[in-house]
Amino acid sequence: MIRPLKGKTPRRPAPKKPSSNQKDPVGVYCRVRPLSNEDEESCIEVISNTTIQLHAPDGIKANRNGEFKETQYSFKKVFGIKTSQRELFDDVAKPLVEDLIHGKNGLLFTYGVTGSGKTYTMTGSAGQGGLLPRSLDMIFNSIGPYQAKRFVFKTDDKNGMEIQNQVDALLERQKRDSQQSLLKTPSSKLRTDPEFSEMINPGETCKAEGVDEDSSYSVFVSYIEIYNNYIYDLLEEGPIDPIKPKWNIGGTPLRNTEFIPPQSKILREDQNHNMYVAGCTEVEVKSTEEAFEVFWKGQKRRRIANTQLNRESSRSHSVFIVKLAQAPLDADGDNVLQDKNQIAVSQLCLVDLAGSERTSRTRAEGNRLREAGNINQSLMTLRTCIEVLRENQMCGTNKMVPYRDSKITHLFKNYFDGEGKVRMVVCVNPNAEDYEETMLVMRFAEMTQEVEVARPVDRPICAFAAGRRQRNQAFKEELTRRLEERGGPVNGETPFVMNQLLQSFPPLPPCEITDPSDDHTLPRLIEVLEKRHRIRQMMTEEYSKTANMLKSMLQEFDSNLMAKENFIHEQRGKLGEKDKMIQSQKTEIDRLEKKSKMLEYKIDILQKTTNIYEEDKRSLQHELENREQKLQRELSEKKRMEARMQGMVTDTKLKWEKECERRVQAKQLEMQNKLWVKDEKLKQLKAIVTESKTERPEKPQRPSREKDRVPIKRSASPSPVPTAPPVRPPHRRSNSAGGERWVDHKPASNLELDTVMQPNIPNAIKVSAPNEKALSKCDKYVLTHQEVASDGEIQTKLIKGEVFKTRGGGQAVQFTDIETLKQECPVAPSRKRRSSGNDPPQTEAMDGDWTDVETRCSVAVEMRAGSNLGPGYQHHGNQKRRKP
Repeated sequence: MIRPLKGKTPRRPAPKKPSSNQKDPVGVYCRVRPLSNEDEESCIEVISNTTIQLHAPDGIKANRNGEFKETQYSFKKVFGIKTSQRELFDDVAKPLVEDLIHGKNGLLFTYGVTGSGKTYTMTGSAGQGGLLPRSLDMIFNSIGPYQAKRFVFKTDDKNGMEIQNQVDALLERQKRDSQQSLLKTPSSKLRTDPEFSEMINPGETCKAEGVDEDSSYSVFVSYIEIYNNYIYDLLEEGPIDPIKPKWNIGGTPLRNTEFIPPQSKILREDQNHNMYVAGCTEVEVKSTEEAFEVFWKGQKRRRIANTQLNRESSRSHSVFIVKLAQAPLDADGDNVLQDKNQIAVSQLCLVDLAGSERTSRTRAEGNRLREAGNINQSLMTLRTCIEVLRENQMCGTNKMVPYRDSKITHLFKNYFDGEGKVRMVVCVNPNAEDYEETMLVMRFAEMTQEVEVARPVDRPICAFAAGRRQRNQAFKEELTRRLEERGGPVNGETPFVMNQLLQSFPPLPPCEITDPSDDHTLPRLIEVLEKRHRIRQMMTEEYSKTANMLKSMLQEFDSNLMAKENFIHEQRGKLGEKDKMIQSQKTEIDRLEKKSKMLEYKIDILQKTTNIYEEDKRSLQHELENREQKLQRELSEKKRMEARMQGMVTDTKLKWEKECERRVQAKQLEMQNKLWVKDEKLKQLKAIVTESKTERPEKPQRPSREKDRVPIKRSASPSPVPTAPPVRPPHRRSNSAGGERWVDHKPASNLELDTVMQPNIPNAIKVSAPNEKALSKCDKYVLTHQEVASDGEIQTKLIKGEVFKTRGGGQAVQFTDIETLKQECPVAPSRKRRSSGNDPPQTEAMDGDWTDVETRCSVAVEMRAGSNLGPGYQHHGNQKRRKP
């Protein structure tokens, strides 16, 4: 029948577990093994019972230039080379066993490099039993008298327990005994199994205190190994089928073997979100010897190999799990209470981790190399999980812990989440060759101590009154005592009166009649029978009397019991009030502890912040000092530079003062020359005017416009004083007509006037835009600019300058002169213009008024002054030049 597909069944939410706000750090212990040879160099020194010092060998210091220095590491306790196995067990494993008996989980694992003594610490040797055999011995010494019969507790293959009644348990025992008698599996022992009696000395046994006597206990053990990140069951048995032989992967039959190679197991999560190995064999044991025999059976199957560093090196992580199931007795105190919810299951995991190793030292190849890689990878995952847990707890982050990256971390994730105490024994080899690996182990151990695990809560107490087993035993003892006082049975023996009656009980006489006339046999038989009947009646009366006495004793005991129960009920009520008070006090204590924890955490954070600030302050102060020194150097350098520049400025100032004085004197001389030339010209003009007045009558002066006057440009050198009458000097060409070269800059926007008066500069470089190439070849520059004047005529300006080189290697132009050319219409109406200064206004003369001597003289003077303006200038028509 095919069923339709349905949606996935929703996962049931996990039941709420009682939370505990109290946390305990992971207990990390250190054990130092002795050196193999006394001649070897040691790198570890035990300073105190909690501190060791790790110092680098001389060879490593030379290679690393002193990088490794002496470092001290602190632990909860340090065990030196003279520490016995008993001392180590009392401090490390004994508290975990006590918690196991009281219903709490525990995890204990050994950690270290290969050859550091981890397996010896866990297992031990003859006379020096390790942590595992001593833990088993303590468990059975504590619960031995209170163990349930075999198969009363039964596993449900889902990491839980069930309870069977006495009948089902008996049938299960008979069935298992018959199977073991039929199944004969001869085993070939690789080595002789050690006896448990040889492991622990008789005087070193111990026992837990406070065992609940009203509970029944049962112990289950399982043994697994994690090899190449796969889980294998070391207690699994798989006999070969005699009819159908098994085959290896290569196709060859398995010969001379008993078992098929074990299959790997998987991890599952139960309904309480606890991890367990599915399908793992769990064996119920009833004594320490039986449990140790099971352990040694799995130990023979564990994978070990011979390496360069260890003759029997563990190639896998081994986990020995001790599971203790306990359930309360019923009200009568005789049988286990048939209630699955009352079962409390606690377990103790004893883990022997494989040692980390470097392939360069072990020279591993093939399978050994792959095994070492998987071992190191799983240990690295363990370190990563510890680091993330530490960061989440100290920094308040919520990063995901990578438990699933390795089977060993995935299996024990519940312990780090608050399911029990965690203890770690760090085993170290003081040999100097293991220095670098030992230093990594020390750092991991130091980091692990900072991880805190929630403290497990106590399991609830059964509702029945305590002391049921003791009360039943006391009742039996009291009944025996009273019967003894009243002549009753003592320790199961027949009463004294009954013994006398039985002894006086007459035996039957021979009742064979051989003669009909025999009159003695029957009367004697009748007499004996009557006597026996009287004795029987006496015995019946005695039994009735004893029964009545027992009944009265029971009634009296019941009344006393009722009174005691009433008293117990009253005391229980008072105890409940006390419990409420204690609970309130515990709540207040928890609150105060939480507050204290929070304050300690804040103080720690503030302390770390203060340290960071102090470090920043020191670094900033150091930087400030460096900058102050640098600033002082810069200030001194600046002062020296200022002094040097001050000297340069003083020298330059003196130089320029001299230069300015020279230029002022030259300018004054030039101005004096100009004034002298002007005075001479005025004298000549006055002479001409005076001469003209004597020759012809005076005519009206031709008016001239102020704008047509051009200022006379005098040369810097003084002109010679004329001795003859003034005549018109010949026309002199401009200085630019010589060997000087000009840059003739005519923008493209200029207009062609087609006039006679145009600037003509020979050997000039004509450009529409100035460039450095043209300027570098010339020493003069002229720019032609045209614009509309105020009267509407076009006015041309010639802007001249000198070209000189700059310090940066370029060319620069300094403008020195502006010439103005203006075109006028001859028929335009005359315009009046007021001259600047205090001169009276004059009207412009007509073009035909050239007969006046003064007018001609003024024109002549203007023509003479215009001869110095530039090269190739010719004045024709009505064009006039002006030079500002």
